[in-house]
Amino acid sequence: EATLDLAERRRIRSAIRELQRQELERDEEALASKRFRPERGSHRQDDKENWPRSRRLEEEQQAALAALSRQLEAITDVEELTKLLRAAGEYEERKLIRAAIRKLRAEEIEAATLAGNAQSRR
Repeated sequence: EATLDLAERRRIRSAIRELQRQELERDEEALASKRFRPERGSHRQDDKENWPRSRRLEEEQQAALAALSRQLEAITDVEELTKLLRAAGEYEERKLIRAAIRKLRAEEIEAATLAGNAQSRR
């Protein structure tokens, strides 16, 4: 803003934009190098120590999800499933319940379609 020469102002603005672009590229490169940095050795050791516990927890979670899945197959009311969905806290539980709701709705639509086809034949 100190100079009145428009050409000089354009050169200054262009240089500023170039510096900003270079800084942005450096930031992106630094982020990419952090994102794909290999794990440290001590972190791997921690994983090995926690692995049996995490595996046991994962197996317990899988067993609980299997039990929930069997329970959901017995439920034939969308409203009851919706109540379960609202009460569910884990993502995987909600995922199973939503799948059960979709399945029930698809069965209801199919039954209505078949009833409509039977009605139209008469």
